[in-house]
Amino acid sequence: MDRPPPVEGRQPVTPAAGDWLRELRAPFLPASAAAVFVGAALAWHRAGVWHGGLFAACLAGVGCLHAGANVLNDYCDHRSGNDACNTAFIRPFTGGSRLIQQGRLRPVTVLGLGAGLLVAGFAIALVLALRRDPGLLLFLGAGLAAGIGYSLPRIGWAARGAGEGVIAVAFGLLPVTGTYRVLTGAITREACLVSLPVAVLIGAVIFVNQFPDAAADATTGKRHWVVRLGRRRAARVYAAAMALGPCLLLLGAVRGLLPGVLAWAALPGLFGIPAVRHVLRHYDDPARMAPAHALTIVVHLATCALMGLLLLFSG
Repeated sequence: MDRPPPVEGRQPVTPAAGDWLRELRAPFLPASAAAVFVGAALAWHRAGVWHGGLFAACLAGVGCLHAGANVLNDYCDHRSGNDACNTAFIRPFTGGSRLIQQGRLRPVTVLGLGAGLLVAGFAIALVLALRRDPGLLLFLGAGLAAGIGYSLPRIGWAARGAGEGVIAVAFGLLPVTGTYRVLTGAITREACLVSLPVAVLIGAVIFVNQFPDAAADATTGKRHWVVRLGRRRAARVYAAAMALGPCLLLLGAVRGLLPGVLAWAALPGLFGIPAVRHVLRHYDDPARMAPAHALTIVVHLATCALMGLLLLFSG
């Protein structure tokens, strides 16, 4: 575990290319891309619509908003003192990029990068809305409110106990249904229902990532639900979320609310069994939770990928 001391007074060195990728939290950007893929695959499955350019624009817009929110969160956690007092983080899953703390990037540089990415994402989404459907402005507004409000102190979704739900909406409901609407011009009950397993599983990712950071978050007023419940009860909530995602797929497919083929997308949920066991056993020892973080991400990404592929090839 990397535990660099605060180095606020050190002159930052010239950032390397890898530093910028670390600041973007690039390994985690596939989470939003996977949701866009599911929405596009559903558009093909139900409406026979596929448009490579629009799909790429959705990926770019959502990716910029996701990266911008990551970077803004890094800056806000620096300003609040959260990252400086956090010594229990698990790289690379929790605790931010640590680049400000290591003196590799100036806070103002991080703020500028985050703002630039958010503006780029806003511009892409605005063009899509003006050219395709003004109703997409509602999705854009909701996405910006989620991404910016999660970190900013005056809104502070995470501090108010709404962060987990906001993340589930921003990385589940909005990209799936938003992409579907961009490609088809409509939004359906089925599209909303398809987004639910995606939302639940990305919610589980953010939830388990809060365990190692809970002490620092509590100190700086970031009262998410792991802080509010305590790690023991929060571990049970995590277990329920990991079970709920696959169950939604199975139940929806059996009852005809989702395409029947999506029942097979519950299979990656089996990887959640060792993750849940690990969290229930080690919830109070964050240093030993890395396997659970990795497996939770695997379940989310594999489920989304399989959902998309099943929809594409059964359309």
